[in-house]
Amino acid sequence: MDETVTSPLQAWESFYVIVGSSAGALTGLQFVVLTLISEAGMIRGSAETLAAFGSPNVVHFCAALLVSAIFSAPWHGLGPPGIAVALCGAGGFVYSVAVLRRALRQRDYKPVLEDWTWHAALPMLAYAGLVHAGIKLSRVSGDALYIVGGATLLLVFVGIHNAWDTVTYVTLQRAREHKARGAARGTAERQPPSGTAPGERRNVEASGPPAPRNPEA
Repeated sequence: MDETVTSPLQAWESFYVIVGSSAGALTGLQFVVLTLISEAGMIRGSAETLAAFGSPNVVHFCAALLVSAIFSAPWHGLGPPGIAVALCGAGGFVYSVAVLRRALRQRDYKPVLEDWTWHAALPMLAYAGLVHAGIKLSRVSGDALYIVGGATLLLVFVGIHNAWDTVTYVTLQRAREHKARGAARGTAERQPPSGTAPGERRNVEASGPPAPRNPEA
């Protein structure tokens, strides 16, 4: 009886080892990226903006790691891991709703359709899939394992996309600021000294360079 029930989990063992280890490594890499951006002075925006577009990436990675850990445990049935995954999905769905509200309240960045898709819609879909699959697993339905695997992998892909999108956005913003400062510096260098009146500058330009002296005079 136990072998027939636990065999589906054993078949998914390699999958969750790969997904869980990837999620754990990407979580650590996210801290490194934020540290490098902070040291370079490239962080912009309020804490609410960071909570809407930065922190959820770590949460998605941790959720994928948690699901992988749940299915790597030595369960003797599909019911207990199904309940654990359903609770994990419910908590993630509530968190995604909170992230959506933060994204609507913040004023530092105006999201576009791609942002709403990757930061709100897809995470909600993944967590809702975990809830649905967890309920089916609690009724000993082995087919729901495919839903759990797809939702977990989707969370990893969402975190990767959002983290890369954040890094590229901050980098481009930094490049635009450097270009704007360079243009402003060039404009300031072309302006006359503050002590020179506009009329005097025109007279100097009109008169041209001074005539050379006559050594015989």
